Amino acid sequence: MQKVINSHCHIYPDKIAAKAVKGIRDFYDLHMSLNGTVDDLIEDGKKVGVVHYLIHSVATTPKQVESINEFISFEVNTHPGLFTGFGTPHPDSEDIERDLDHIIELGLKGVKVHPDFQQFALNEERAFRMGEAINERGLPIMIHCGDFRYNYSNPEQLRPFLEEFPDLTVIGAHFAGWSMWEKATEELAGTPNLIVDCSSSLYSLTPETAKDLIHAYGADKVLWATDFPMWESVSEMEMFNKIDLSEEERNTYSL
Repeated sequence: MQKVINSHCHIYPDKIAAKAVKGIRDFYDLHMSLNGTVDDLIEDGKKVGVVHYLIHSVATTPKQVESINEFISFEVNTHPGLFTGFGTPHPDSEDIERDLDHIIELGLKGVKVHPDFQQFALNEERAFRMGEAINERGLPIMIHCGDFRYNYSNPEQLRPFLEEFPDLTVIGAHFAGWSMWEKATEELAGTPNLIVDCSSSLYSLTPETAKDLIHAYGADKVLWATDFPMWESVSEMEMFNKIDLSEEERNTYSL
């Protein structure tokens, strides 16, 4: 079995996982069969040969930041070699710099933000202030990108953020534009500091369109991911394997 990295995984403590998954399911109006716990993530990944996971969670309020980051760090340390952890900042935190320093102290390797959940636009001052602090610390940032229902993380908001911080490594989730995949690719492909993942996308794309998106960004800048607990690894891998890619393209990782 091939060795696979799942580069986009949300996890939650067992006691709140069901509530968190329900919140995601209701937000996107999608069926979800996975429960959001660490054990469920590992069991799901084993089915397709996942050997490493990028894990994170998102603080929807500033008061959640510290506990979430400590939870992610605990799971990284409990599963040595299996997880890379990203922390969560919040743009409305009273001390973003302190939060980021704590993320580094916890051994986390980057940050994840979700503008649509956290309700801030990537091209506003709050985002630039947070981005500057992240950039100063040399941390990569994963950003949920795209939603036709809102104007927080769409290409017109993401591009100014990318241009403001050209040295900041940005992972644009969902081909950098959920629900507007082709528009995002047309506007953002070729941006030097942008990497993307293919999570929460293949269910809505033909294999031919997915191939075009991967080629537009470059296979070396596209990460395989499931957006756990949104989608099961088996179905995501089945869709990925239908894309007409060379073996070199299929086995290229940037993370």
